[in-house]
Amino acid sequence: MTDLPFGFGAPGGPGPDETSEWAGKAPLFAELQKLMSWSGGPVNWDLARQLAISQVAATDRSVTAQERAAVEQALRLADLWLDPLTSLPSGVRAGAAWSRVEWIERTLPVWSTLCDPVAARVVAAMSGALPSEAQAEAGALLGMLGQAGGLMFGAQVGQALAALAADVLGATDIGLPLGPPGQAALVPLNVAAFGAGLELPADDVRVYLALREAAHHRLFGSVPWLRQHLLEAVDAYARGIKIDSNAIEQAMQNIDPQNPESLQEALGSGMFEPQDTPEQRTTLTRLETALALVEGWIHTVVTEAAGERLPSADALGETLRRRRASGGPAEQTFATLVGLELRPRRLREAATMWAALQKHSGADGRDALWGHPDLLPAGSDLDDPTAFAERPQDDLKPPQEP
Repeated sequence: MTDLPFGFGAPGGPGPDETSEWAGKAPLFAELQKLMSWSGGPVNWDLARQLAISQVAATDRSVTAQERAAVEQALRLADLWLDPLTSLPSGVRAGAAWSRVEWIERTLPVWSTLCDPVAARVVAAMSGALPSEAQAEAGALLGMLGQAGGLMFGAQVGQALAALAADVLGATDIGLPLGPPGQAALVPLNVAAFGAGLELPADDVRVYLALREAAHHRLFGSVPWLRQHLLEAVDAYARGIKIDSNAIEQAMQNIDPQNPESLQEALGSGMFEPQDTPEQRTTLTRLETALALVEGWIHTVVTEAAGERLPSADALGETLRRRRASGGPAEQTFATLVGLELRPRRLREAATMWAALQKHSGADGRDALWGHPDLLPAGSDLDDPTAFAERPQDDLKPPQEP
């Protein structure tokens, strides 16, 4: 399903009252002229970073030496358990324990890659929706709208990342390695909060999450096209965003260049309603399927690796599954920032397919599907994952290079 990118025109999106509330909390808003001079792209990332850090700093703390050692040990153990279960080599170059602030700092570059295409498309839509004669008349006003958009995008991103940093467990919660390549990480403060009500040994919780983190890095480190495959799906979605040209013309008439709040009202007026076109639905299915396949593979190999070593693995896996199915923080943030929402039901079907492939073709046959994007199942294949897994091997050969 689609949401409105950056929360515009939707309940919970940034509006004048909410931004005014932020103004009292972040000194940056006292210098509106300085903020409006941002020229580093469609999202004001300086604002996003400082707002996110300022919101989490009060509840954050530094990682202790003991926590850092425990996380590094858990990641090393996880890699040892995964080694015999997949043909994909380890992708962990270094293990780390991050504070919440460190998580924001380390993951910001990837969030920029994810969010900028959508924000750029919205900004382009604002200037391109008007007739040429209207654009000539608007002139500097359109430039001001673009700067205001960067400000509003930055505020929305900063708020979303702060909420996510307070709950995220590691560097791979949205199905993409958010940190530097090969940098596996857990956030001990959040891991402790996650395990607090489970009545399970803290070491079990840490090792299980380390297994998931290490498995993600193993997959993305061994499948070089996968990250770009997902980012291109987000970019394709961004290119398909349409806006109501009549709505933007009306909104422009209500903008007072001397009144910043009128710009905020325009940005929250519902002019960015995405059109539900066949192309957009195809793009959404492609992205949702790819993310479901990643999560399904992770679930399959982690379940096997945990085996009898972690008696609590089933309970932990079910807790995380419910977290994903209920639209947890990662999914909600992803929906808020890029206007997309995962369909968790596909995750179960993807896991069923990977497990069936392993039973039918072994671990090597299962992992061979990551050799080329055209080998992966389409969304329709997940309607009957067992039938896909039992197809003759000749049907699963990669396309010939020209």
